[in-house]
Amino acid sequence: MSIQRIQPGPRMSKAVVHGDTVYLAGQVAGAAAGKSVAEQTADILGIIDGLLAEAGTDKSKLLMVNIWLADMSTFAEMNAVWDKWVVAGATPGRATVEAKLAAPQFTVEIAVIAAK
Repeated sequence: MSIQRIQPGPRMSKAVVHGDTVYLAGQVAGAAAGKSVAEQTADILGIIDGLLAEAGTDKSKLLMVNIWLADMSTFAEMNAVWDKWVVAGATPGRATVEAKLAAPQFTVEIAVIAAK
């Protein structure tokens, strides 16, 4: 089975396609770094939409999502954006945990696995 790497870099690829499964690396807010959790979440979900499209799929085919929050007290703020974005009736498995992220300007990181 072939492996397709999307936006490969020296450390990681933004996404990897193997067979009919798409694995996205953890995404952080580029344009919204340092902004609110809601703004960062919206930015990240837009990035995810773009990467899924590049891989030939979309958010209706999400299988599993991992979300890291720098502060779990922002869970409801993140979910308010998530709930508007996720496809009703096609919600994935999901885990959300609190973690120290790579840099202080990032308060949300999201990684997804999707079917093609």
